Amino acid sequence: MTGRTYLAIPGPSVVPERVLNAMHRASPNIYEGEVVAMMDTLMADLRRVAMTRQNAAIYIANGHGAWEAANANLFSRGDKALQVATGTFGWGWATSAQRMGVDVEVLDCGKSGAADPALVAQRLRDDKEHSIKVLMVTHVDTASSAKNNVPAMRKALDEAGHPALLAVDAVASLGCDELRMDEWGIDLLVGASQKGLMMPPGLAFLWFSDKARRRCVGGDLKTPYWDWEPRTVGAEFWLYFGGTAPTQHLFGMREALTMLLDEEGLENVWARHARLARSVWAAMDAWSVGSVDIGLNIADPAARGHSVTAARLVNGGAKRLRSWLEAEAGVTLGVGLGMARHDEPAYGDFFRIGHMGHVNAHMVLGVLATMEAGLTALDIPHGVGAVEAAAKAFGKA
Repeated sequence: MTGRTYLAIPGPSVVPERVLNAMHRASPNIYEGEVVAMMDTLMADLRRVAMTRQNAAIYIANGHGAWEAANANLFSRGDKALQVATGTFGWGWATSAQRMGVDVEVLDCGKSGAADPALVAQRLRDDKEHSIKVLMVTHVDTASSAKNNVPAMRKALDEAGHPALLAVDAVASLGCDELRMDEWGIDLLVGASQKGLMMPPGLAFLWFSDKARRRCVGGDLKTPYWDWEPRTVGAEFWLYFGGTAPTQHLFGMREALTMLLDEEGLENVWARHARLARSVWAAMDAWSVGSVDIGLNIADPAARGHSVTAARLVNGGAKRLRSWLEAEAGVTLGVGLGMARHDEPAYGDFFRIGHMGHVNAHMVLGVLATMEAGLTALDIPHGVGAVEAAAKAFGKA
């Protein structure tokens, strides 16, 4: 296929040329020199992107590895946690902790909207003995695209007088949606490099409060590799990574953080993602007029993440559209996750559009235009004016 292809899936996201160029270098000296010298600023800027003045740790892993790092440091075997699930990745974190010996109760809030903070508050009030050690919440679920109200979760804990730590999975929201760790009272934040941080997969991050650090001393799930303590202090360079450093990734991460924090500015990054998300939603709304076959997974705009949009196109339409786009237009959409099993016919009814990280208007509008071409070519009924609606939505401040 001529021209550039475009991966419009919700991670791994587009990696900027500047980040690729920063990574494209020979392996450096890991005992002294540039890569060692830049760690102070890199760690400081990792705290800036999470909006915390507290602790940060880097792991050579993906988001699932970040879950395991969080579990290993937060819990001892047999501890109890409450997981608020609004899609596949809420359940995924719960399963990860359960397999490590944590007693996880899942508050299943479905996969078509945000969790009701009142239900969370009631469950916390019911826990009279304060047996729940950690409240675990996914900020934006990459599968359902549901966005939970994290400050409301903190409020639920506080109003219930419950001492549980608040742990948040921000893999799909960090660098895309507004997120303020210290201001929102988050005790632990889970992140990864391959979405809003504009990097290839390979780096996982934990940010954790001083309170969490003190409370979790002596946990029996910690192992030498996952223990956050030596990674936080970094008394020697290799201790930041539990061994050999991911050198090329560090150079790339340094460049990505400069772009996000010092050049565009984090609040401008959030605003850009909000405008792009509204463009996608406007197109989906236009296509759904007069059609029962097309629709957004999350009805309430306030409960939608700004990094990914989950949608349905029934009777196998999503699968047909994804196949046409990849073969004819060079655009790859994300598959639906958790909406139906792989072996069910309905699996082909769902898709996701990633609009996270290093993306702008022409990239997202181009995806929407090719989607409309595909709907037309496949004779899938749809409303008109979607691209115009998307353009208007982007143009609004």
